[in-house]
Amino acid sequence: MPVVLRCFSVCSRLGTPCKLNGQVRQPLLSMSSKLEKTVISGKIKPAEDSRRLNYVTGNLFSCSEDEALAHCISEDCRMGAGIAVLFKQRFKGVEELKAQKKLTGQCAVLKRDGRFVYYLITKKKACQKPTYDSLRRSLEDMKSHCELNGVTRISMPRIGCGLDRLVWDKVSVILEQVFKHTNISITVYSLPVRAETTVMKENWRR
Repeated sequence: MPVVLRCFSVCSRLGTPCKLNGQVRQPLLSMSSKLEKTVISGKIKPAEDSRRLNYVTGNLFSCSEDEALAHCISEDCRMGAGIAVLFKQRFKGVEELKAQKKLTGQCAVLKRDGRFVYYLITKKKACQKPTYDSLRRSLEDMKSHCELNGVTRISMPRIGCGLDRLVWDKVSVILEQVFKHTNISITVYSLPVRAETTVMKENWRR
């Protein structure tokens, strides 16, 4: 037995396999090399692969005042239903938004109290529904503005998934794809189910 063990040890140092009890044994050097490669590959994993979406249940407008805000509207800037009503009441600026003449797939912007408020233009008229493509393009436009102005944190509702009826599983994938190569993190706010239903009913086509 000592002779066999000595042989296995020598083979390990040489980096070649040997036989023990009739079975081929891989040398320790080979095994350690594989382990080393695994550790190294773990260290160089790109940071952009990590998820950038954080989820919070609560009032969107309770977020930190140094975070940008975003939501979806139509080209006509009507904002007559859902959470858009609250944005219009809180930040005003409807004429300022219209003056920017943004089209579907673009993003209008207001600056209020030192932070940006983004209005994602996802459809032409308030009575229409957005598409995943128009949402993606408006997010790309917002991303460009964020990168130019040093914005790294955005809070938003589940955009496009209230009255606009898009599916969050698809929207969240689009968000991750658009922002994965940036240092921008996004916090998604959801109201408790009962509160959300109440708000939507109260603000329906005011």
